Amino acid sequence: MPHYVSYDGVELSYRVLEGPAGGSEERAEAAEAGGSPGEPLICLAGGPGRDAAYLGDLGGLAAHRTLIIPDHRGTGASPPSPEPWGYAFPALAEDLESLRTHLGLTSFALLAHDAACATAQAYAAQHGHRLTRLVLVTPGSRLQGELPDDAEEIFESRAAEDWWTDAYVAVHTLPTTADMAEVRSLLLRAAPMGYGRWGAPQRAHAATEPDQLGPVPRAGFWQGVDDPARHALLSRLPEVDCPVLVITGDRDALAGMRAGELVAASFRTAAVRTLHGVGHYPWVDEPDLFRPVVESFLQRGHDPEAHGGA
Repeated sequence: MPHYVSYDGVELSYRVLEGPAGGSEERAEAAEAGGSPGEPLICLAGGPGRDAAYLGDLGGLAAHRTLIIPDHRGTGASPPSPEPWGYAFPALAEDLESLRTHLGLTSFALLAHDAACATAQAYAAQHGHRLTRLVLVTPGSRLQGELPDDAEEIFESRAAEDWWTDAYVAVHTLPTTADMAEVRSLLLRAAPMGYGRWGAPQRAHAATEPDQLGPVPRAGFWQGVDDPARHALLSRLPEVDCPVLVITGDRDALAGMRAGELVAASFRTAAVRTLHGVGHYPWVDEPDLFRPVVESFLQRGHDPEAHGGA
């Protein structure tokens, strides 16, 4: 795997999924909309602390453009951080800036999933002028200081599904479980709530999670991010000029939909697109719905079916 040297001298790995150059019509349309034709899409994995392999090719996005997928510190092929604060999402945002420099990109499009949406917001707050497009997929809103309860409502609405009782027990056991092996087992039992349905693709994707979670990077993700730091970061998000699309799923019992609206409201330029029948991993549930929405936004800089944040 290729690697780059980050701001503190640590060598971090990333994966490249090569995409086509794109036709002349696509290049002209992207340029007219303010994007960089053929620019790569850097994709950040969430978890926090989960191996980026779970992103796959994001439902076939690599067929349309090159994807660059970094392994965060202590995940995948990247080494642990020499300092605990290196796992915190503001520091991970500086790793991203080092990756941009390494790649020689003046600007780029960025996609982040789940907890990595906090990293993406930290990057936008510090280096927003480097972004041409920003896609935030099923984010939480801890950074915004609110934890809406609609995810719980979505979970309760699915009580008739055959996996629900076992998932309910697992979810309510997790907060009091310290043993990591037991945590991994409980996460697998609770996994169906993260998907729009519990079919073979979803089961196969969920089965990878227990072995992909890094407990140390996971524990350090919010290291040192107190309320003053959080508010300072949020105060800079309205200054971000690039188009922002927040994608939520109406069956996402992990993050819900309201969190995405709160995240979008932090930006001046953001809109929300809610996908029907989709959970926390929309490229797994409905790749043929997710992929065109993202690619169209990357090309045009807007989504005609999206709505403004709260």
